[in-house]
Amino acid sequence: MTDNSNPPGKPPKGGASLEEARLRQQAIGVKLRHMFDEVVNEPVPDEFLDILRRADEKASGERGA
Repeated sequence: MTDNSNPPGKPPKGGASLEEARLRQQAIGVKLRHMFDEVVNEPVPDEFLDILRRADEKASGERGA
């Protein structure tokens, strides 16, 4: 027995919604990559660099003792 519910040339039921879901996921991925790139390219605040510098100095002092 064959299923003739879909005429020839028409996508199977749910096929259009599956394609729409893929396109939405792709758009979300593009937007997330764009946002990530913006964050990665932001400069590091001087205060944060100072904190990291002090932590490195403290760690170096502890290893040398």
